[in-house]
Amino acid sequence: MSNEILIVPFFGQGHLFPCSELCKHLALRNFQVILVIPSFLSSSISPSLHHHPLIKVSELPTLPPPADSDEPLHHHHDISQLLSDFLLSQSNGGSSISPICAIVDVMMSSTIETIQKFQIPIISFFTSGACSAAMEYALWKIQPIPDNPTPGLTIALPGLPQDMSLTFSDLTHRDPPPPPHDHGGRGHQPPHHGSPPPAHHQRGSGAGFPPPPGPPPKPGHRPPWVSDTENSLAILMNTCDDLERPFIDYLTNQMGKPVWGVGPLLPKQYWHSTDSTLHDHEIRTGRKSNVSEDEVSEWLDKKPRGSVIYVSFGSEVSPKAEELAELAVALEESNKPFIWVVQSDNHGGPPGGPHGGPPGRPPGGPPGGPGGNEYFPDGLADRVGERGLIIKGWAPQLLILSHLSTAGFLTHCGWNSTVEAIGRGVAMLAWPIRGDQIYNAKLVTRHLKVGLMIQDDDRSKPVTKNDILCGITNLMADDETRKRATSLRTAFDHGFPTSSLASLDALRDFVNQTRNVGNRSS
Repeated sequence: MSNEILIVPFFGQGHLFPCSELCKHLALRNFQVILVIPSFLSSSISPSLHHHPLIKVSELPTLPPPADSDEPLHHHHDISQLLSDFLLSQSNGGSSISPICAIVDVMMSSTIETIQKFQIPIISFFTSGACSAAMEYALWKIQPIPDNPTPGLTIALPGLPQDMSLTFSDLTHRDPPPPPHDHGGRGHQPPHHGSPPPAHHQRGSGAGFPPPPGPPPKPGHRPPWVSDTENSLAILMNTCDDLERPFIDYLTNQMGKPVWGVGPLLPKQYWHSTDSTLHDHEIRTGRKSNVSEDEVSEWLDKKPRGSVIYVSFGSEVSPKAEELAELAVALEESNKPFIWVVQSDNHGGPPGGPHGGPPGRPPGGPPGGPGGNEYFPDGLADRVGERGLIIKGWAPQLLILSHLSTAGFLTHCGWNSTVEAIGRGVAMLAWPIRGDQIYNAKLVTRHLKVGLMIQDDDRSKPVTKNDILCGITNLMADDETRKRATSLRTAFDHGFPTSSLASLDALRDFVNQTRNVGNRSS
Protein backbone atom coordinates (compact mmCIF):
# COMPACT_ATOMS: atom_id res chain seq x y z
CA MET A 1 0.00 0.00 0.00
CA SER A 2 1.49 3.31 -1.08
CA ASN A 3 2.39 5.85 1.57
CA GLU A 4 4.03 8.35 -0.77
CA ILE A 5 3.07 11.96 -1.39
CA LEU A 6 4.49 13.81 -4.38
CA ILE A 7 5.21 17.53 -3.93
CA VAL A 8 5.70 19.75 -7.00
CA PRO A 9 6.87 23.29 -6.11
CA PHE A 10 7.23 26.27 -8.37
CA PHE A 11 10.87 26.88 -9.23
CA GLY A 12 11.32 30.15 -7.31
CA GLN A 13 13.03 29.74 -3.95
CA GLY A 14 10.21 31.65 -2.30
CA HIS A 15 8.06 28.64 -3.26
CA LEU A 16 10.69 25.96 -2.76
CA PHE A 17 11.31 26.69 0.91
CA PRO A 18 7.67 26.57 2.09
CA CYS A 19 7.34 23.31 0.15
CA SER A 20 10.45 22.00 1.89
CA GLU A 21 8.97 22.80 5.29
CA LEU A 22 5.72 21.13 4.26
CA CYS A 23 7.73 18.00 3.42
CA LYS A 24 9.02 17.89 6.98
CA HIS A 25 5.55 18.27 8.49
CA LEU A 26 4.21 15.47 6.32
CA ALA A 27 7.16 13.23 7.23
CA LEU A 28 6.33 13.80 10.90
CA ARG A 29 2.96 12.25 10.07
CA ASN A 30 4.68 9.14 8.70
CA PHE A 31 4.29 9.86 5.01
CA GLN A 32 7.09 9.20 2.57
CA VAL A 33 7.55 12.42 0.61
CA ILE A 34 9.01 12.91 -2.86
CA LEU A 35 10.00 16.51 -3.61
CA VAL A 36 10.43 17.00 -7.36
CA ILE A 37 12.58 19.99 -8.35
CA PRO A 38 14.52 21.26 -11.36
CA SER A 39 18.17 20.26 -10.92
CA PHE A 40 19.38 23.87 -10.97
CA LEU A 41 17.68 24.34 -7.58
CA SER A 42 19.51 21.43 -5.95
CA SER A 43 21.97 23.71 -4.15
CA SER A 44 19.02 25.37 -2.40
CA ILE A 45 17.95 22.15 -0.68
CA SER A 46 19.14 21.93 2.90
CA PRO A 47 21.22 18.91 3.95
CA SER A 48 18.57 18.07 6.56
CA LEU A 49 16.11 17.44 3.75
CA HIS A 50 18.55 15.32 1.74
CA HIS A 51 19.36 13.19 4.78
CA HIS A 52 15.81 12.77 6.06
CA PRO A 53 14.85 9.07 5.99
CA LEU A 54 11.27 9.76 4.83
CA ILE A 55 12.02 12.49 2.27
CA LYS A 56 13.43 11.92 -1.20
CA VAL A 57 14.57 14.84 -3.36
CA SER A 58 14.22 13.95 -7.04
CA GLU A 59 15.90 16.29 -9.50
CA LEU A 60 14.62 16.78 -13.03
CA PRO A 61 17.51 17.26 -15.49
CA THR A 62 17.13 20.97 -16.18
CA LEU A 63 19.33 24.02 -16.51
CA PRO A 64 18.30 27.64 -16.07
CA PRO A 65 18.21 29.74 -19.23
CA PRO A 66 21.09 32.16 -19.83
CA ALA A 67 20.88 35.27 -17.67
CA ASP A 68 20.68 37.48 -20.76
CA SER A 69 17.93 35.45 -22.43
CA ASP A 70 14.59 37.09 -23.20
CA GLU A 71 12.91 33.73 -23.67
CA PRO A 72 10.70 32.40 -20.90
CA LEU A 73 11.75 29.25 -19.14
CA HIS A 74 9.23 27.05 -20.93
CA HIS A 75 11.15 27.63 -24.17
CA HIS A 76 14.13 25.94 -22.57
CA HIS A 77 12.46 23.04 -20.81
CA ASP A 78 9.22 21.16 -21.06
CA ILE A 79 8.68 20.58 -17.35
CA SER A 80 5.51 18.58 -17.95
CA GLN A 81 7.35 16.12 -20.17
CA LEU A 82 10.19 15.84 -17.68
CA LEU A 83 7.70 15.15 -14.89
CA SER A 84 5.94 12.58 -17.07
CA ASP A 85 9.27 10.85 -17.74
CA PHE A 86 10.00 10.85 -14.02
CA LEU A 87 6.64 9.30 -13.08
CA LEU A 88 6.99 6.73 -15.84
CA SER A 89 10.47 5.79 -14.64
CA GLN A 90 9.09 5.33 -11.13
CA SER A 91 6.51 2.83 -12.32
CA ASN A 92 8.94 1.08 -14.68
CA GLY A 93 11.42 0.79 -11.87
CA GLY A 94 9.43 -1.95 -10.27
CA SER A 95 7.00 0.12 -8.25
CA SER A 96 3.51 -0.24 -9.64
CA ILE A 97 2.05 1.77 -6.77
CA SER A 98 1.29 5.41 -7.48
CA PRO A 99 1.64 8.13 -4.84
CA ILE A 100 -1.42 8.65 -2.68
CA CYS A 101 -1.65 12.19 -3.98
CA ALA A 102 0.35 15.06 -5.43
CA ILE A 103 0.53 18.43 -3.67
CA VAL A 104 1.01 20.91 -6.50
CA ASP A 105 1.96 24.57 -6.19
CA VAL A 106 -0.75 26.54 -8.01
CA MET A 107 2.00 28.25 -10.01
CA MET A 108 2.66 24.82 -11.55
CA SER A 109 -0.78 24.41 -13.09
CA SER A 110 0.88 23.32 -16.35
CA THR A 111 1.76 20.00 -14.68
CA ILE A 112 -1.80 19.13 -13.59
CA GLU A 113 -2.76 17.37 -16.81
CA THR A 114 0.39 15.25 -16.69
CA ILE A 115 -0.22 14.18 -13.09
CA GLN A 116 -3.85 13.36 -13.81
CA LYS A 117 -2.79 11.03 -16.64
CA PHE A 118 -1.15 8.89 -13.96
CA GLN A 119 -4.43 8.93 -11.98
CA ILE A 120 -2.81 10.66 -9.03
CA PRO A 121 -5.25 12.80 -6.97
CA ILE A 122 -4.21 16.45 -6.67
CA ILE A 123 -4.21 18.84 -3.72
CA SER A 124 -3.46 22.47 -4.59
CA PHE A 125 -1.00 24.52 -2.54
CA PHE A 126 -0.81 28.31 -2.24
CA THR A 127 2.54 29.44 -0.85
CA SER A 128 0.86 32.79 -0.18
CA GLY A 129 -1.89 33.67 2.28
CA ALA A 130 -5.67 33.36 2.10
CA CYS A 131 -6.57 37.05 2.02
CA SER A 132 -5.29 37.72 -1.50
CA ALA A 133 -7.13 34.70 -2.95
CA ALA A 134 -10.32 35.56 -1.06
CA MET A 135 -10.22 39.18 -2.21
CA GLU A 136 -9.74 38.13 -5.83
CA TYR A 137 -12.56 35.66 -5.63
CA ALA A 138 -14.90 38.20 -4.03
CA LEU A 139 -13.91 40.82 -6.61
CA TRP A 140 -14.87 38.38 -9.36
CA LYS A 141 -18.22 37.59 -7.76
CA ILE A 142 -19.38 41.09 -6.92
CA GLN A 143 -21.65 42.78 -9.46
CA PRO A 144 -21.99 45.37 -10.79
CA ILE A 145 -18.60 47.08 -10.73
CA PRO A 146 -18.69 50.82 -11.52
CA ASP A 147 -17.21 51.59 -14.94
CA ASN A 148 -15.65 54.84 -13.73
CA PRO A 149 -15.02 54.62 -9.98
CA THR A 150 -14.40 57.92 -8.23
CA PRO A 151 -11.96 58.71 -5.41
CA GLY A 152 -13.48 58.01 -2.02
CA LEU A 153 -15.63 55.13 -3.30
CA THR A 154 -15.77 51.98 -1.15
CA ILE A 155 -17.54 48.71 -1.95
CA ALA A 156 -18.19 46.07 0.70
CA LEU A 157 -17.47 42.45 -0.21
CA PRO A 158 -20.20 40.07 1.02
CA GLY A 159 -18.76 37.36 3.26
CA LEU A 160 -15.53 39.24 4.02
CA PRO A 161 -14.69 41.58 6.92
CA GLN A 162 -16.04 45.11 6.53
CA ASP A 163 -12.55 46.57 6.94
CA MET A 164 -11.52 44.87 3.69
CA SER A 165 -13.99 46.84 1.55
CA LEU A 166 -12.69 47.71 -1.91
CA THR A 167 -11.43 51.24 -2.43
CA PHE A 168 -10.94 53.46 -5.47
CA SER A 169 -7.33 52.31 -5.74
CA ASP A 170 -8.28 48.63 -5.55
CA LEU A 171 -10.67 49.10 -8.46
CA THR A 172 -8.30 51.11 -10.63
CA HIS A 173 -4.85 49.69 -9.82
CA ARG A 174 -2.98 47.83 -12.53
CA ASP A 175 0.30 46.09 -11.89
CA PRO A 176 3.35 47.60 -13.57
CA PRO A 177 4.63 45.58 -16.53
CA PRO A 178 7.09 42.80 -15.63
CA PRO A 179 10.72 43.87 -15.87
CA PRO A 180 12.88 42.78 -18.81
CA HIS A 181 14.68 39.43 -18.40
CA ASP A 182 12.20 38.47 -15.69
CA HIS A 183 12.01 34.68 -15.63
CA GLY A 184 9.34 34.46 -12.99
CA GLY A 185 11.48 34.63 -9.91
CA ARG A 186 14.14 32.13 -10.98
CA GLY A 187 17.47 32.20 -9.31
CA HIS A 188 19.05 33.24 -6.09
CA GLN A 189 16.41 35.22 -4.27
CA PRO A 190 16.07 34.63 -0.54
CA PRO A 191 12.95 32.68 0.26
CA HIS A 192 11.74 35.17 2.81
CA HIS A 193 11.88 38.21 0.55
CA GLY A 194 8.64 37.65 -1.29
CA SER A 195 7.57 35.27 -4.02
CA PRO A 196 5.64 35.39 -7.27
CA PRO A 197 1.99 35.66 -6.25
CA PRO A 198 0.17 32.42 -7.04
CA ALA A 199 -3.15 34.19 -7.01
CA HIS A 200 -2.14 36.31 -9.98
CA HIS A 201 -0.28 34.04 -12.36
CA GLN A 202 -1.02 33.74 -16.02
CA ARG A 203 -2.22 30.29 -16.83
CA GLY A 204 0.35 28.18 -18.62
CA SER A 205 -0.13 26.72 -22.06
CA GLY A 206 -0.09 23.19 -20.70
CA ALA A 207 3.58 22.60 -21.39
CA GLY A 208 6.78 23.96 -19.96
CA PHE A 209 7.34 26.31 -17.07
CA PRO A 210 4.59 28.81 -16.35
CA PRO A 211 5.21 32.34 -17.55
CA PRO A 212 5.98 35.08 -15.01
CA PRO A 213 3.13 36.43 -12.90
CA GLY A 214 0.75 38.63 -14.83
CA PRO A 215 -1.63 41.35 -13.69
CA PRO A 216 -4.41 40.52 -11.24
CA PRO A 217 -7.72 39.78 -12.91
CA LYS A 218 -9.92 42.77 -13.60
CA PRO A 219 -13.15 43.19 -11.63
CA GLY A 220 -15.73 40.73 -12.88
CA HIS A 221 -13.14 38.32 -14.32
CA ARG A 222 -12.54 34.88 -12.85
CA PRO A 223 -9.09 34.48 -11.27
CA PRO A 224 -7.02 31.88 -13.22
CA TRP A 225 -6.38 29.82 -10.09
CA VAL A 226 -10.10 29.03 -9.77
CA SER A 227 -10.05 26.81 -12.86
CA ASP A 228 -6.60 25.49 -11.92
CA THR A 229 -7.97 24.16 -8.62
CA GLU A 230 -11.34 22.88 -9.87
CA ASN A 231 -10.22 19.25 -9.91
CA SER A 232 -8.26 19.44 -6.67
CA LEU A 233 -9.47 17.43 -3.69
CA ALA A 234 -8.48 20.21 -1.28
CA ILE A 235 -6.51 23.44 -1.00
CA LEU A 236 -3.62 24.21 1.32
CA MET A 237 -2.68 27.77 2.32
CA ASN A 238 0.58 28.96 3.81
CA THR A 239 -1.18 30.71 6.69
CA CYS A 240 -3.01 30.08 9.97
CA ASP A 241 -6.26 30.88 11.76
CA ASP A 242 -4.58 33.46 14.00
CA LEU A 243 -3.91 35.64 10.95
CA GLU A 244 -6.57 34.83 8.37
CA ARG A 245 -9.45 32.76 9.76
CA PRO A 246 -12.22 34.83 8.05
CA PHE A 247 -10.53 34.45 4.67
CA ILE A 248 -9.92 30.71 5.07
CA ASP A 249 -13.58 30.25 6.02
CA TYR A 250 -14.71 32.35 3.05
CA LEU A 251 -12.70 30.27 0.58
CA THR A 252 -13.91 27.03 2.16
CA ASN A 253 -17.52 28.11 1.69
CA GLN A 254 -17.00 29.39 -1.84
CA MET A 255 -14.84 26.56 -3.18
CA GLY A 256 -16.94 23.73 -1.73
CA LYS A 257 -13.90 21.73 -0.63
CA PRO A 258 -11.53 21.70 2.35
CA VAL A 259 -9.25 24.75 2.60
CA TRP A 260 -6.63 24.36 5.32
CA GLY A 261 -4.16 26.86 6.72
CA VAL A 262 -1.00 24.82 7.29
CA GLY A 263 1.54 27.59 7.94
CA PRO A 264 3.27 29.88 8.11
CA LEU A 265 5.79 27.37 6.79
CA LEU A 266 8.94 28.85 8.29
CA PRO A 267 12.00 26.96 9.56
CA LYS A 268 11.64 25.20 12.90
CA GLN A 269 14.37 27.45 14.32
CA TYR A 270 11.99 30.36 13.83
CA TRP A 271 9.38 28.74 16.04
CA HIS A 272 11.85 27.50 18.64
CA SER A 273 13.36 30.94 19.31
CA THR A 274 10.41 33.26 19.73
CA ASP A 275 12.10 35.07 22.64
CA SER A 276 15.62 35.31 21.24
CA THR A 277 17.54 36.68 18.27
CA LEU A 278 17.60 34.37 15.27
CA HIS A 279 20.77 33.68 13.32
CA ASP A 280 20.21 33.08 9.63
CA HIS A 281 23.48 31.19 9.13
CA GLU A 282 22.03 28.39 11.25
CA ILE A 283 19.23 28.01 8.72
CA ARG A 284 20.53 29.05 5.28
CA THR A 285 24.09 29.52 4.14
CA GLY A 286 26.05 30.44 1.04
CA ARG A 287 24.28 33.74 0.28
CA LYS A 288 26.19 36.53 -1.49
CA SER A 289 26.40 39.86 0.28
CA ASN A 290 28.76 42.75 0.86
CA VAL A 291 28.17 42.49 4.61
CA SER A 292 28.51 39.44 6.84
CA GLU A 293 25.85 38.38 9.31
CA ASP A 294 28.24 39.05 12.19
CA GLU A 295 28.75 42.61 10.93
CA VAL A 296 24.99 43.15 10.78
CA SER A 297 24.62 41.78 14.30
CA GLU A 298 27.40 44.01 15.65
CA TRP A 299 25.85 47.07 13.97
CA LEU A 300 22.44 46.34 15.49
CA ASP A 301 23.94 45.75 18.93
CA LYS A 302 25.20 49.34 18.94
CA LYS A 303 21.79 50.87 18.28
CA PRO A 304 19.18 51.77 20.93
CA ARG A 305 16.29 49.42 21.46
CA GLY A 306 13.39 50.06 19.08
CA SER A 307 15.22 52.65 16.96
CA VAL A 308 16.08 51.02 13.60
CA ILE A 309 14.02 51.13 10.41
CA TYR A 310 14.57 48.07 8.22
CA VAL A 311 13.98 48.57 4.47
CA SER A 312 13.74 45.66 2.04
CA PHE A 313 11.71 45.00 -1.11
CA GLY A 314 13.02 41.52 -1.80
CA SER A 315 14.71 40.53 -5.01
CA GLU A 316 11.78 40.08 -7.37
CA VAL A 317 10.15 43.52 -7.29
CA SER A 318 11.32 47.06 -6.79
CA PRO A 319 9.99 50.58 -6.70
CA LYS A 320 10.67 52.72 -9.74
CA ALA A 321 14.09 54.30 -10.18
CA GLU A 322 12.88 57.76 -9.23
CA GLU A 323 11.18 56.34 -6.13
CA LEU A 324 14.41 54.64 -5.03
CA ALA A 325 16.15 58.01 -5.34
CA GLU A 326 13.41 59.56 -3.18
CA LEU A 327 13.88 56.76 -0.65
CA ALA A 328 17.62 57.46 -0.45
CA VAL A 329 17.00 61.15 0.30
CA ALA A 330 14.29 60.32 2.83
CA LEU A 331 16.53 57.91 4.75
CA GLU A 332 19.28 60.51 4.78
CA GLU A 333 16.97 63.24 6.10
CA SER A 334 15.12 61.03 8.59
CA ASN A 335 17.96 61.00 11.12
CA LYS A 336 16.79 57.50 12.10
CA PRO A 337 19.13 54.49 12.15
CA PHE A 338 18.31 52.29 9.16
CA ILE A 339 19.23 49.13 7.29
CA TRP A 340 18.50 49.25 3.56
CA VAL A 341 18.77 46.06 1.51
CA VAL A 342 19.58 46.85 -2.12
CA GLN A 343 19.12 43.59 -3.96
CA SER A 344 21.21 42.46 -6.89
CA ASP A 345 19.33 42.42 -10.18
CA ASN A 346 16.95 45.01 -8.78
CA HIS A 347 14.44 45.75 -11.50
CA GLY A 348 13.77 49.40 -10.76
CA GLY A 349 16.69 50.60 -12.85
CA PRO A 350 19.26 53.12 -11.68
CA PRO A 351 18.96 56.87 -11.80
CA GLY A 352 21.86 58.59 -13.58
CA GLY A 353 24.24 56.12 -15.18
CA PRO A 354 23.38 52.52 -16.12
CA HIS A 355 24.70 51.12 -12.84
CA GLY A 356 23.14 53.44 -10.28
CA GLY A 357 25.59 56.31 -10.41
CA PRO A 358 27.15 58.78 -12.79
CA PRO A 359 27.81 57.63 -16.35
CA GLY A 360 31.01 55.66 -16.49
CA ARG A 361 30.63 53.92 -13.15
CA PRO A 362 31.80 50.31 -13.55
CA PRO A 363 29.15 47.61 -13.08
CA GLY A 364 28.83 45.70 -9.86
CA GLY A 365 28.24 48.40 -7.25
CA PRO A 366 30.51 48.71 -4.24
CA PRO A 367 33.64 46.59 -3.88
CA GLY A 368 32.89 43.19 -2.47
CA GLY A 369 29.25 43.17 -3.56
CA PRO A 370 27.81 40.85 -6.16
CA GLY A 371 27.82 42.19 -9.71
CA GLY A 372 24.91 43.19 -11.86
CA ASN A 373 23.09 46.16 -13.31
CA GLU A 374 21.18 47.37 -10.28
CA TYR A 375 20.44 50.50 -8.30
CA PHE A 376 22.87 51.55 -5.61
CA PRO A 377 22.54 54.79 -3.60
CA ASP A 378 25.97 56.26 -4.37
CA GLY A 379 27.46 58.34 -1.61
CA LEU A 380 24.67 57.69 0.88
CA ALA A 381 26.77 55.42 3.08
CA ASP A 382 29.46 58.09 3.40
CA ARG A 383 26.95 60.82 4.20
CA VAL A 384 25.07 58.92 6.92
CA GLY A 385 28.06 57.13 8.40
CA GLU A 386 27.35 54.65 11.18
CA ARG A 387 23.67 55.67 11.27
CA GLY A 388 22.95 53.62 8.17
CA LEU A 389 23.84 50.14 6.97
CA ILE A 390 23.39 49.46 3.25
CA ILE A 391 23.39 45.78 2.36
CA LYS A 392 23.85 44.72 -1.24
CA GLY A 393 22.66 41.20 -1.99
CA TRP A 394 21.42 38.84 0.68
CA ALA A 395 20.44 40.14 4.11
CA PRO A 396 19.96 38.12 7.34
CA GLN A 397 16.32 39.13 7.60
CA LEU A 398 15.40 36.79 10.44
CA LEU A 399 18.24 38.23 12.51
CA ILE A 400 17.18 41.81 11.76
CA LEU A 401 13.49 41.27 12.48
CA SER A 402 14.17 39.43 15.74
CA HIS A 403 16.69 41.97 17.07
CA LEU A 404 15.44 44.27 19.82
CA SER A 405 16.88 47.32 18.05
CA THR A 406 14.51 46.94 15.10
CA ALA A 407 11.48 49.23 15.36
CA GLY A 408 9.77 49.02 11.99
CA PHE A 409 9.88 47.36 8.59
CA LEU A 410 9.41 49.25 5.31
CA THR A 411 8.31 46.38 3.09
CA HIS A 412 6.66 45.46 -0.20
CA CYS A 413 4.46 43.02 1.78
CA GLY A 414 5.59 39.83 0.12
CA TRP A 415 3.91 37.06 2.07
CA ASN A 416 6.95 35.46 3.68
CA SER A 417 8.33 38.83 4.76
CA THR A 418 4.93 39.77 6.15
CA VAL A 419 4.51 36.70 8.33
CA GLU A 420 8.11 36.83 9.52
CA ALA A 421 7.59 40.40 10.70
CA ILE A 422 4.26 39.59 12.36
CA GLY A 423 5.81 36.65 14.19
CA ARG A 424 8.45 38.97 15.64
CA GLY A 425 6.06 41.78 16.53
CA VAL A 426 7.57 44.30 14.09
CA ALA A 427 5.16 46.97 12.83
CA MET A 428 5.21 47.54 9.07
CA LEU A 429 5.18 50.48 6.69
CA ALA A 430 3.55 48.93 3.64
CA TRP A 431 4.77 49.82 0.15
CA PRO A 432 3.11 47.18 -2.08
CA ILE A 433 4.06 47.08 -5.75
CA ARG A 434 2.22 44.26 -7.51
CA GLY A 435 0.16 41.12 -7.22
CA ASP A 436 -0.78 39.71 -3.84
CA GLN A 437 1.30 42.39 -2.10
CA ILE A 438 -1.62 44.80 -2.61
CA TYR A 439 -3.99 42.58 -0.61
CA ASN A 440 -1.34 41.59 1.93
CA ALA A 441 -0.87 45.29 2.66
CA LYS A 442 -4.63 45.69 3.20
CA LEU A 443 -4.57 42.71 5.56
CA VAL A 444 -1.71 44.26 7.54
CA THR A 445 -2.99 47.83 7.68
CA ARG A 446 -6.80 47.49 7.67
CA HIS A 447 -7.64 44.10 9.21
CA LEU A 448 -4.78 43.18 11.53
CA LYS A 449 -3.88 46.87 12.02
CA VAL A 450 -0.21 46.18 12.63
CA GLY A 451 1.08 48.58 10.01
CA LEU A 452 0.52 51.78 8.05
CA MET A 453 0.37 52.49 4.31
CA ILE A 454 3.17 54.49 2.71
CA GLN A 455 0.62 56.74 0.95
CA ASP A 456 -3.11 57.36 0.61
CA ASP A 457 -5.57 55.38 -1.50
CA ASP A 458 -4.33 56.62 -4.89
CA ARG A 459 -1.47 54.27 -5.72
CA SER A 460 -1.15 55.70 -9.23
CA LYS A 461 0.97 58.52 -7.79
CA PRO A 462 4.71 57.92 -7.34
CA VAL A 463 5.87 57.59 -3.75
CA THR A 464 7.72 60.75 -2.74
CA LYS A 465 10.34 61.67 -0.17
CA ASN A 466 7.64 63.31 1.95
CA ASP A 467 5.48 60.17 1.81
CA ILE A 468 8.41 58.14 3.15
CA LEU A 469 9.43 60.66 5.82
CA CYS A 470 5.84 61.02 7.04
CA GLY A 471 5.38 57.25 6.97
CA ILE A 472 8.49 56.61 9.07
CA THR A 473 7.59 59.39 11.52
CA ASN A 474 4.01 58.18 11.88
CA LEU A 475 5.03 54.56 12.35
CA MET A 476 7.58 55.41 15.02
CA ALA A 477 5.03 57.60 16.85
CA ASP A 478 2.03 55.27 16.50
CA ASP A 479 2.07 53.48 19.83
CA GLU A 480 -1.26 51.74 19.19
CA THR A 481 -0.11 50.11 15.95
CA ARG A 482 3.15 48.99 17.53
CA LYS A 483 1.30 47.65 20.59
CA ARG A 484 -1.03 45.65 18.33
CA ALA A 485 2.02 44.23 16.50
CA THR A 486 3.49 43.17 19.83
CA SER A 487 0.17 41.70 20.95
CA LEU A 488 -0.32 39.70 17.75
CA ARG A 489 3.17 38.32 18.17
CA THR A 490 2.09 36.58 21.38
CA ALA A 491 -0.11 34.26 19.30
CA PHE A 492 3.13 32.63 18.18
CA ASP A 493 4.87 32.44 21.55
CA HIS A 494 3.95 28.77 21.80
CA GLY A 495 5.68 28.05 18.48
CA PHE A 496 4.13 26.74 15.29
CA PRO A 497 0.41 27.63 15.31
CA THR A 498 -1.82 25.05 16.96
CA SER A 499 -4.52 25.61 14.32
CA SER A 500 -2.03 24.67 11.61
CA LEU A 501 -1.00 21.55 13.49
CA ALA A 502 -4.67 20.59 13.63
CA SER A 503 -5.04 21.31 9.89
CA LEU A 504 -2.03 19.13 9.09
CA ASP A 505 -3.57 16.34 11.14
CA ALA A 506 -6.85 16.82 9.25
CA LEU A 507 -4.89 16.66 5.99
CA ARG A 508 -3.28 13.41 7.14
CA ASP A 509 -6.66 11.87 7.92
CA PHE A 510 -8.12 13.14 4.65
CA VAL A 511 -5.26 11.69 2.59
CA ASN A 512 -5.46 8.35 4.37
CA GLN A 513 -9.21 8.26 3.79
CA THR A 514 -8.64 9.03 0.12
CA ARG A 515 -6.14 6.17 -0.06
CA ASN A 516 -8.55 3.74 1.59
CA VAL A 517 -11.36 4.71 -0.77
CA GLY A 518 -9.03 4.24 -3.73
CA ASN A 519 -7.97 0.82 -2.51
CA ARG A 520 -11.58 -0.33 -2.07
CA SER A 521 -12.53 0.89 -5.53
CA SER A 522 -9.60 -0.95 -7.11
